[in-house]
Amino acid sequence: MKVYTVGQVNHYLVNLVDSDFLLQRIFVKGEISNCKYHSMGHIYFTLKDETGSIPCVMFRGNQTAGLSFRLEDGQAVVVEGSVRVYDKDARVSLYAKKVQKDGDGTGRLRVLYEQLKQRLFEEGLFDFENKKAIPQYPKRVGIVTASTGAAIRDICNIANRRNPYVELILYPAKVQGEGAAATIAEGIRVLDRMGLDTIIVGRGGGSIEDLWAFNEEIVARAIFEANTPIISGTGHEIDNTIADYVADLRAPTPSAAAELAIPDVMSTLQKLREQRDTLDRLMQSRVALLSAKLSNLQSRLEQKGPEGRLREQKLRYAQLEERLQRGMRQRYDTACLQQERLSGRMKTAMDQKVLTVKQRAAVLNERLNGLSPTAKLTGGFGYIRSREAAVLSVDTVKENDPLEIVLHDGTIEATVQRVISSEKEK
Repeated sequence: MKVYTVGQVNHYLVNLVDSDFLLQRIFVKGEISNCKYHSMGHIYFTLKDETGSIPCVMFRGNQTAGLSFRLEDGQAVVVEGSVRVYDKDARVSLYAKKVQKDGDGTGRLRVLYEQLKQRLFEEGLFDFENKKAIPQYPKRVGIVTASTGAAIRDICNIANRRNPYVELILYPAKVQGEGAAATIAEGIRVLDRMGLDTIIVGRGGGSIEDLWAFNEEIVARAIFEANTPIISGTGHEIDNTIADYVADLRAPTPSAAAELAIPDVMSTLQKLREQRDTLDRLMQSRVALLSAKLSNLQSRLEQKGPEGRLREQKLRYAQLEERLQRGMRQRYDTACLQQERLSGRMKTAMDQKVLTVKQRAAVLNERLNGLSPTAKLTGGFGYIRSREAAVLSVDTVKENDPLEIVLHDGTIEATVQRVISSEKEK
C-alpha cells in the first residue's frame, strides 16, 4: 500500500484541474454573494444558485477589460474564467477574467426582495404615520436575535455602559437558514405580549442569503402588528432589509440599535453631577459674598450705635494707654541707656583720675625720697649724732665722747678717739 502526503494529493489535484481543457475557459452563471472589494484592488465574491456555490476572485489586472459595472450582492451574472485549485489547502476557486450581467442583472433574491418591498409599501407598512415613538428612558428592552454571536454581546456591552439599570430580555431566535423567519416573528410576538418598552430585532452582517430571514413577509407583518416600538438593526450599514423599512426606527447595525434604544444615562448622570458641583460652587460663592456683606453691614451698624461708639472709645483709650506705656518704656530705656553711658564715662574718668593721681604720687614719692635724710645715707653715707644731737662740727665733740653713726640700715655706736680740725692742719 502506497501512502501519499497531503502536498502530493494537493499537487495531483492541481495538475488534474490544470490539465482539464474544459476548466481552462468556462462560463458559469449565478448570483453574487459576499462581494468584497479588497484594498489591493482585487474582488472576492461567491457565485451561487439553488444547487450550490463556488468562491470567485477577479484580480485587479482583469477588471479594466473584463468588468464594466460594480459588483454587488444579489446580481445575476455570467462569469468567464478558469477553475483553479490552490495547492496549499486544495481550495477550488473560479478565477474570473470577465463578468457580464445575466439579462438585466437582477438575481432571483433581488427580484423577490423588490416585489415584496413594493407590495408592502403599497399596503402602507412603511408609512411614517404608522411609526411609533421610541421611549426616551426605557426600563425593559427586548432583543430578538441569536443567543450566541457578536450581535447580542455588542448589545449587552453597550447597554451596560450606557445604562446598567435597564433590564434586557432575550428571545433566542434563529436568524439564518430554514425556519429562521418563523422564529424571528414568534420572538417579536412573545416579547410584544410582555409589555416591554422597546424591542430590538437584528443580527450581524452577512450576504443577502444570510440576511434573507429579515426580508420575509412573516417578519414584516409581525413588526407592523406589534404594539411595542421596534428598532431594526440588521447587518452592516450598507445592508437594507424589509424589516428595516417596517420597523419604527432603523439602525445601521445591532450596536447602533442598542445606542438608539438605550439612552446614555451614565453620561447624563455625570453631566448632572458636574452641573450639581458647579451649582454648589456658585451657591457657596454667593453665600460667602452675602455673608461678607452682612458682616460689613453689622460692623457698620455696631460702629454707629452706642455700644459701637463705647467700644470705639475703649479701643481708643486702650491705644492711648498702650502708647503712653510704650512712651514711658522708651523714656525709661533711654534714661537707663544714658545712665549706663554716664556710668561708663564716670568710671573711665575716675580710672583716668586714679591713674593720674597714682602717677603723681609716684613722682612725689620719688621726690620725697630724694629729700629724705635716710635716702642720702645709701652709697656709704651716714650722719653722726652725740647725745641725741647731730654732730655738725668737730668742735662740738671731744675725746671719749660717745657717738652714734646712723646708716641707712642701722646705727653704729662709737667713741671719739681724737678730734682733728681741718683749720689746725692749715
